[in-house]
Amino acid sequence: MAVASAFSPFHLRGLTLRNRIIKAATFEGMCADGMPSAALVEHHRQIARGGAAMTTVAYCSVASDGRSYDTQLWMRPEAVAGLRELTAAVHYERGAASIQLGHCGDFADKAVIKGTPIGASRVYNRYRGSYPRVMTEVDISRVIGDFARAAGLAVEAGFDAIELQFGHGYLISQFLSPYTNRRDDRWGGSLDNRARLAVEIARVVRSVVGAKVPVLAKINLLDGFRGGLQTAEAIEVAVRLQSEGIDAFVMSGGFVSKSPLFMLRGEVPVVQMAAAQKTIMRKIGVFMFSRLFVQEYPFQELFFLDEARALRKKVNIPLVLLGGIKTRRNLQIAMAEGFELVGMARALIHEPDLVNKFASQSKDSSDCVPCNECVGAMERGGVECMRREAR
Repeated sequence: MAVASAFSPFHLRGLTLRNRIIKAATFEGMCADGMPSAALVEHHRQIARGGAAMTTVAYCSVASDGRSYDTQLWMRPEAVAGLRELTAAVHYERGAASIQLGHCGDFADKAVIKGTPIGASRVYNRYRGSYPRVMTEVDISRVIGDFARAAGLAVEAGFDAIELQFGHGYLISQFLSPYTNRRDDRWGGSLDNRARLAVEIARVVRSVVGAKVPVLAKINLLDGFRGGLQTAEAIEVAVRLQSEGIDAFVMSGGFVSKSPLFMLRGEVPVVQMAAAQKTIMRKIGVFMFSRLFVQEYPFQELFFLDEARALRKKVNIPLVLLGGIKTRRNLQIAMAEGFELVGMARALIHEPDLVNKFASQSKDSSDCVPCNECVGAMERGGVECMRREAR
């Protein structure tokens, strides 16, 4: 069987992508008061101009109480006009636009949401230094409705695809993970119960967006620590979601409150993280103690490949491989392994036109190093490569 080229078109439900390379969702930090900005539009315009088939607007909260930062996008009717400018700009550059919808759950910032974060169970969030309020049936029903409403607004804003954030230790992931889900009702305990919220959201979003709009789900292949969701259960969750009309899985891992850099790998940018804090005490605290809470995971290319292979054997819908993809050779390996699409993030932040350079064979590898300094920049005016001028 012939191996597809990463630069060949791909059909995902009603959408035709010009190639197989997607800009993976990366928190931009460009939405003051939760509203889209000119900087956000330009950021995604550059990615589309640079050759990526689809660019993903990241961490759009489906509700006001689901935000972890005051610069995080919040989907509501007032945001539609600005998001329509973004999708128009991406389409002008012949790219497609996706939006990642999610809720931060117990990772939400109390100062931003002006209240106590909600969560699956009363489990201490060491990043926020607090316990969430345990969600009731009313809360759960509201969140499901929030996802449905946000998906409808996203389609109205011109997005070509919807990505549901079911990983990274945010709210839906908190229900899936046995570490944060200690419930004894129909939303906890067995895997069927822990997966119920993800299944319900996938089902309602599919019904809202209709038959032509692709719906992707970002899932953890593993949480990255003992007691969290492991690969075998993650695969079972994926099988359930496939039956609910999910069109593709974006495969990731890591838990923001327990193993935050598991999803990135590479250096821990202590200085940049401290500089992003708003108070002197927070700056000192992060500088002094961040290494106790943020582990360093050595970087390697294709670092989710083994777990992704296991999922490939169990589902028959398209899979987006990400995790340390930075060379043309990585793209070839992904295609040869049977993955239909690939996701790139840091390499495209460093060099937005990298896909065009790969396609023309004028470049074989990204110059991006896994310094992760762009993580700190997310909280200081917007994500950018802090070493771009040095390349």
